[in-house]
Amino acid sequence: MQSQDVAPRPAPASGSAADPVVDVEQAEAALVEHYPRLARIAYLVLPPGLGRGRRVLTAHALTQRALPRGRTAAPVIPAQSAGREGDPGYAFVRLQVVRTALEAGLPLKRRAWPKRSQLPPLLPQVWGLRLFPRSGGADELALDQRLSAMSGPARAAWVLRGLEKLPDGDVREVLTAAGVADVDAALAEAAGTEDAYALLDSPEFDPCSLQARPTDLMRRRQHMKAALAAAAAVAVCGALLGMPGDGWGPDGAAAPPYAQNPAAQAALNPALLLKVPAAAWESSARTDFSVWPARGGLTGDSALLRRALAVWARPGESVQVSATPGTPSGGPSGPPQLLYAGIVDNARVVLFYDGLRIVRYAEPRDGTKGAALDFARVDGADRAGAGAVVLGRADGNIRYLTAPWVTKAAERDLLKPSAGAMDLTLTGGATAPMAGPAQSGACTSWNVLQLTDASGTRLLTDLGELVPARLTAGRPGSVKDASGAGALRAWAPYACSLGAMRSSGVRSVNAWAYASQPLPDTGGAADWVCTRAETWQGGGERVLAQFHTPGSTYGAVAAKAENVPACGAKDPQVLAGVLWKSGTGSWYLLAAGSRGTSSISATGGVTGSARGNLLAVKAEQGGRAELKGTLEDGRTVGGLR
Repeated sequence: MQSQDVAPRPAPASGSAADPVVDVEQAEAALVEHYPRLARIAYLVLPPGLGRGRRVLTAHALTQRALPRGRTAAPVIPAQSAGREGDPGYAFVRLQVVRTALEAGLPLKRRAWPKRSQLPPLLPQVWGLRLFPRSGGADELALDQRLSAMSGPARAAWVLRGLEKLPDGDVREVLTAAGVADVDAALAEAAGTEDAYALLDSPEFDPCSLQARPTDLMRRRQHMKAALAAAAAVAVCGALLGMPGDGWGPDGAAAPPYAQNPAAQAALNPALLLKVPAAAWESSARTDFSVWPARGGLTGDSALLRRALAVWARPGESVQVSATPGTPSGGPSGPPQLLYAGIVDNARVVLFYDGLRIVRYAEPRDGTKGAALDFARVDGADRAGAGAVVLGRADGNIRYLTAPWVTKAAERDLLKPSAGAMDLTLTGGATAPMAGPAQSGACTSWNVLQLTDASGTRLLTDLGELVPARLTAGRPGSVKDASGAGALRAWAPYACSLGAMRSSGVRSVNAWAYASQPLPDTGGAADWVCTRAETWQGGGERVLAQFHTPGSTYGAVAAKAENVPACGAKDPQVLAGVLWKSGTGSWYLLAAGSRGTSSISATGGVTGSARGNLLAVKAEQGGRAELKGTLEDGRTVGGLR
């Protein structure tokens, strides 16, 4: 194999202002459409010394690896043929193919890691067959010999000239971008072979049109016998590991151990679990999960606790694992705190706390198949945030384990604020089953958990995670638990909107009635309410601006946003609008801002402005407008979308 004058360099991560940006989808479309041409380029540039079979597989491997990992810049080198004219996606993948094909011909150096393209391809692979292009005539054979005598950069220059029909200026740019150090030498070496350009379309150089022949049959049979013997040895060793003793059989659904060190073994020792005394919370300065006592009828079941710890550290393939956003799912760093171990419906359930996460392990009562492992982030939890944890869900019902300071638990329908609450029996801190909130279909009820302790009453709602979310009401920065009659009435029209916040690691949801707006033509006033969900991870906040007219059961979502400070304690400003049809059939653009908004203006499909925090402008059905509000301090805010 000849050495080549190539100075490899990484592809540019981002381009200049003049370079077009290529998305993965754009590059993939170009690669799929022009795959045979790109594979042919790779095959021709690769060193002939690799052999025809390996060149075929390597050409396909390099072409398939030409996709970028994300958005990237493509060189401004146009494709010259119809269908590829000016396509930056094709220019990018072609450059990647040329660069990696040149790298594949570099000589291996001592004391340096080889590049991936210099090694035999892992994929694609064809077992039992040898693949190679169809043989051409004497002219194709002579051309292949001439190409084998060239250096890699010269072959690349020759292919770009003859197959891609690029002028020398564009060839120079491609080779420079591919890392060729001496482009002039490559162009000079490739000169004088223009008469053979037509042969480049021959099947001799087409890695997509192949012939197949068997490999060495006798050697393959010997290898198969050796593989069967190795598989039998592995099976015997696995059976020995599963026997009682130091193997991993007692760990249930856990994967085999991968580390043997004192710290890891201590974290998996049930005898070292932290069990807090029942009355520790009464004298502790902290009131969170760290002072929850160990409860349940199986806290002394060492076998169950060992399985739970082992699965936490090494969940096997059959274990169903879930985690709230932003929650690490790794094993314990040391012996965790035990919160619960007992029978819940038809499962054995164990709850742990490690200072950052609540971890729930559940397995069927009659075995370990179908075990589940759930993680929820709870760092920074206070008395309100550490009020309850989900023990289990079955048949649309939920059981909770409540904090030791909870004196009373009840179930309440948030859609019916005047219906009262139904008491739930507490047994060792665990509630009787209560109906969960609506999961699908018509939202006719939204059941929440009402907890009472010495500090007051609060509402918690299940959003499909281990820790229920706290419901509050009021202006951001001075919110209160949504337990009073006024807060319950304020939440009722917007309860069903909580379904949009499921499975996002929500810590609390606040409802704030930020404006009341007189309705044109019909009289009465509509309420504007902003609901904001805060998360345990501190990001991914969700904000909904909702509009509720008199007599309507539910509020309508007028706008929504994520990861914005609006409607929050840091920036309690919000502006939203909605198209509304009055009783007389007229359409209006209604908009409202929070307190402190001095004026609102609308532009685009609907235009108008008003002083103060309310705007009502006649509009056409389907009209769209851009809202801008000016605050009393001179700042401007845009409308939520």
